[in-house]
Amino acid sequence: MDKQRRAVVKGLAATSFTALTACGGSSSSSSRPTSGADSGAVGGDTARVPAVAFNHGVASGDPLADRVILWTRVTPTDTLPRDVDHVPVQVTIARDREMRDLVGQTNTVTGPDRDFCVKVDMAGLQPDTWYYYQFSVGGEKSPVGRTRTFPGSSGAAERARFAVVSCSNYAYGLFSVYKAVSEQSDLDFILHLGDYIYEYGPGEYGDFPGRDPLPAHEIIELSDYRQRHAQYKTDANLQSVHQQFPMICIWDDHESANDSYRDGAENHDEATEGGWSERREAAIQAYFEWLPIRESGTETGRVWRKFEFGGLIDLLMLDTRLEGRDLQVSSPADPGRFDDQRRIMSEEQMSWLTEGLATSTASWRMIGQQVMFAELNIVRTLDAARTLGIDDVSAFNGQLLSLNMDQWDGYVADRKRILDTLEGGKIDNTVIFTGDIHTSWANEIYADPGNLLENSLAPPLAAEFVAPSVTSPGFPEEIAGLAEVAVQLANPHMKYVELKTPGFILVDVTTERTQAEFLYVRSISSADDLGTLDPDMTKVVGVDSGNSRIYQDRPRSEPRAVRTAMFHPPVRQAVS
Repeated sequence: MDKQRRAVVKGLAATSFTALTACGGSSSSSSRPTSGADSGAVGGDTARVPAVAFNHGVASGDPLADRVILWTRVTPTDTLPRDVDHVPVQVTIARDREMRDLVGQTNTVTGPDRDFCVKVDMAGLQPDTWYYYQFSVGGEKSPVGRTRTFPGSSGAAERARFAVVSCSNYAYGLFSVYKAVSEQSDLDFILHLGDYIYEYGPGEYGDFPGRDPLPAHEIIELSDYRQRHAQYKTDANLQSVHQQFPMICIWDDHESANDSYRDGAENHDEATEGGWSERREAAIQAYFEWLPIRESGTETGRVWRKFEFGGLIDLLMLDTRLEGRDLQVSSPADPGRFDDQRRIMSEEQMSWLTEGLATSTASWRMIGQQVMFAELNIVRTLDAARTLGIDDVSAFNGQLLSLNMDQWDGYVADRKRILDTLEGGKIDNTVIFTGDIHTSWANEIYADPGNLLENSLAPPLAAEFVAPSVTSPGFPEEIAGLAEVAVQLANPHMKYVELKTPGFILVDVTTERTQAEFLYVRSISSADDLGTLDPDMTKVVGVDSGNSRIYQDRPRSEPRAVRTAMFHPPVRQAVS
């Protein structure tokens, strides 16, 4: 429908600028010159433009060398949403925060069919460049957002800095971690590894005062998932992260239901909650409406995709949750976890991943995914716990079991295919980033992690850094310390383990090394400490190029000399 997709262009040098609508629609484009961005004019039937508010901020995501997704949500304010059939929206992009150095504008529409979300794929941009953007409906304007394109494949990017976050349960505490991330001055992007929302009702998993989840029950239907996403997007600290940095995201289980897999979930009862396929599709639709993620042609719900940051990083984002995963086994003793036919992803995705690793020519191959890849030997860990004097080994065992069979340990054949690809192809400089388990880990990945003697001599095939949570709880305080020691005693390939504190990973990448700096907040319950980091807890780990053995406790990386965050002086030139 042309009236929904008219792209209005102001040239950037000789570059063609186009915008492709997304958020549930197919894409097309056309272009013509336009007037300045400050007019506030909106294409379409302006006589029917409703009054709106931008209550959920702005966001960007999935940056490529020539385009980026821009997102907002408009809320009708003088008319009930059910009485509004469409809202014309203008999107403006510029080089400066004041929105005077105009690059281009595009018109689109939104409405109830996409929950009044607006999502455009802004194409025709220059590589390796910061931009500012704004949405308007009539005379009402959104906050200004800031985003960037990635260096092109021919560009020799020398450095990248990004934050890794996961597991942000609104009902479990304040988003202190998001505030700390938003105050970083020079990040290129945010990597969100899932559990962006949680599906539970009030009191079921978190009861922080004033943060009861909406709607006031477990979310099952499309309207439920939309309302939960909307509630999360009202948090000022999450809005600040989205406003300043493009996000690359994937879902984990709680965006649908706990311990979900292709055909069901632990937290789904078809007898009382209806068919899983309907719930799954509702969760996917709301996710693509409310997140700045690019849709993949006709493949509805595909989140596995690749990003190239110049010649420095090839980033492969996986779906180990909804796309091809078989039902989890119930116990580490179940021989079914070794079945050659068990899958954590489809054959199509696995082939795409192994080919991507084998053909990458970037300095670093990075994987963003949901659940811990490294082997965790539970039997040895429990023996170590008994030796250390942990009184309630059953409670510790329960914590471990709740993690383990949902991880790659429950899908041994698929993990082996990836390890065989790395070992057989002599592929080095591979780093895996993981979320899901609310705790911090730095793991060396071996072909056979159980062979302790061999692994003391052979180099690791890859490294894995597991991000702590934004709010979701880790191990109980009373067992966390000894549990950390027990895990490392029994699993010497796990070089750093912290099991209780919320935080994020600041990743600094050069051609020489990838460094992961675990940063932790003082509190997720105190408004006075919101965003305050605890410097005494900072942990630095990393790997050098050509060597996946994890180093520890080197100095922290230096911030860039030119600060590029939203509320620092704007950068008008390309960055690298």
